[in-house]
Amino acid sequence: MSNERLIYLPLGGAGEIGMNAYVYGYGKPGKERLIVVDLGVTFPDMDTSPGVDLILPDIAWLEARKGQIDGIFITHAHEDHIGAIGHFWERLGAPVYARAFTAHHARRKMEEMGQPGTAVHTASPWPEVTQAGPFTVGFVPLSHSIPESAGLVIDSPAGRVVHSGDFKIDHTPVVGEPFDEAVWEEIAKTGVKALVCDSTNVFSPDPGRSEAGLADPIEAFMRDATGMVVATTFASNVARLKTLAEAAKKAGRSVCLLGRAMRRMVEAGITTGVLSDFPSTISPEDAVSVPRENLFLLVTGSQGERRAASAQLAQGKYLGISLKEGDTFLFSSKTIPGNERGVIKIMNQLSEMGVDVVDDRGGLYHVSGHANRPDLETMHRLIQPQILIPMHGEHRHLREHAKLGTAKGIESVVAVNGMMIDLTGNRPEVADYIETGRTYLDGSVKIGALDGIVRDRIRMALNGHVAVSLIMDENDDPLGDPWCDLMGLPELGRGNEPLAEVLEAELAQVLMRMGDKTLTDDDKLEKEIRQTVRRAAQNEIGKKPEVTVIISRLG
Repeated sequence: MSNERLIYLPLGGAGEIGMNAYVYGYGKPGKERLIVVDLGVTFPDMDTSPGVDLILPDIAWLEARKGQIDGIFITHAHEDHIGAIGHFWERLGAPVYARAFTAHHARRKMEEMGQPGTAVHTASPWPEVTQAGPFTVGFVPLSHSIPESAGLVIDSPAGRVVHSGDFKIDHTPVVGEPFDEAVWEEIAKTGVKALVCDSTNVFSPDPGRSEAGLADPIEAFMRDATGMVVATTFASNVARLKTLAEAAKKAGRSVCLLGRAMRRMVEAGITTGVLSDFPSTISPEDAVSVPRENLFLLVTGSQGERRAASAQLAQGKYLGISLKEGDTFLFSSKTIPGNERGVIKIMNQLSEMGVDVVDDRGGLYHVSGHANRPDLETMHRLIQPQILIPMHGEHRHLREHAKLGTAKGIESVVAVNGMMIDLTGNRPEVADYIETGRTYLDGSVKIGALDGIVRDRIRMALNGHVAVSLIMDENDDPLGDPWCDLMGLPELGRGNEPLAEVLEAELAQVLMRMGDKTLTDDDKLEKEIRQTVRRAAQNEIGKKPEVTVIISRLG
């Protein structure tokens, strides 16, 4: 009997929404040939990752097995699925496969990071397949909020796995292919060992709605609005961009795109052929001379991004264009949890200008790109898998989705990041636990989550910082008193005395009482100074700051 096995290992995206990275393997334990599905990023926030530019998965386990990787397959071009490809490709080295629209973005990301765009191969849709070691992988078109999304059919000697990717059931998606039940039923006929499935909207009880259903409400909105109309949505939602632009044209408005990502997505859609008949647009320079009631701006920044066009307009003027009382601003999008603060700030800034702010109004101007609970049940029915593995969701989503499968008699398992699942038998078994974490892109440098850099930054943000400088003479005695430089701390303490002077006086007293063993040992001296500063600051201002001690010795 063969001891080869089929494994599934999430390194990101299972237990969180974002940073998707999944691994499938087949072979003898520890020597499996591997394929990677998606390499995405998630985005930082000031509370947990101040100063960080991007958060990427920890691929140390994969990198150690670089020679075993036969291919990287990208399901679609959203950042949480494709954003890390340029950062990590050199460390993995395997060929990248994606459909045309996704491949277009993958090549650009590779080239921006100095990697060869030629490593990205354009895959044809199902029933065409790609051979990658013991795996045969097919890209099956389905509907999502970005063109040419695909679920993957992954065949191995141990059976067929369907990896849904992000999807919704939409038969009229405006741009891109509709969801085709017949294709999935055909795929399921030979039997599916495991369905690894999107869980994002498992708590949404109503069937998903079609993108096409937004056209009439948005057109009515454009006609009824006075003054200039501005709308923001995800730039990657090319179908929504088209719906908004066409509605504006029908309402007699010129269309102007603002924001690099917005222009880039439209250009990519046209270049790859997925976007046809997009209304003509005008430049920001020409938009300035168009009467306000005849102008529509389609802008980036639906999630409150500080440098995007929405935020710039909310702060005053962007590329010569400014908003004023009587204009209308539409958020044709859902705010991702964690981004509420930035979005609300922009809404309030716009309101202060007298601009009417309209959100998605309970779905009137936005539909989700993810399958709601009834649509997930439809997918289960179509695929009829032996095993269900929820992915793409926080832990509560995964658990609820697993319950849904179990209630229908499907063997279900909650597999979070780092949990290796053996799919070879009739039941999923936990084969191993892999250490997983996060990699931070901090400026131009990648740092580990456990390096302590971000932790130190948070501590400084919370507690402030004191730098203590001390000079020791040739006899190991202090040369003058130590001095303190403060950062992020109040100038005056509780007694209305300068805080730096209070700390310096306390240090001078402590130094006078120190014995030679401490004064001649930098480590002991530094520890004593740090404890003294933190204790004195706690008494004066109720905070224990971070302390850096600089000791200079003469002779």
